Amino acid sequence: MMKNMMIKNMSFKVGQTMTIIGVPKPDATNFALNIGPTDQDIVMHINPRFNAHGDENAVVCNSYIGRQWCEELREGGFPFQLGEEFKIVIEFTPQEFLVTLSDGSIIHFPNRIGAEKYSFMSFEGEARIRSFEIK
Repeated sequence: MMKNMMIKNMSFKVGQTMTIIGVPKPDATNFALNIGPTDQDIVMHINPRFNAHGDENAVVCNSYIGRQWCEELREGGFPFQLGEEFKIVIEFTPQEFLVTLSDGSIIHFPNRIGAEKYSFMSFEGEARIRSFEIK
């Protein structure tokens, strides 16, 4: 998968909220948002799948730590529509990432390495980012 956008040396800290607004391409199969300390360790991987990796209309979350994938988490709805704007809001607490999707469904994803700050974010796949903000 090609990395379309990568941000290094950012500051996403406990207590902050990240908001991403984007649009999946009309023929998208999936896209992913990754947050971690580096591009080698991803603590929060959010992968909306329209039709990819054996899944249809599913949001799959995971972590990639120490060169291996951890246990997948699948919860929340699937508010994504091909060619239509989406919004993902991620609240960062010491224990978890609280992810709110466009339809109001919520994903509770553990902060698996327990860091209080992450400096890497990437967005990859078949969608275009319209805005990205950390408050």
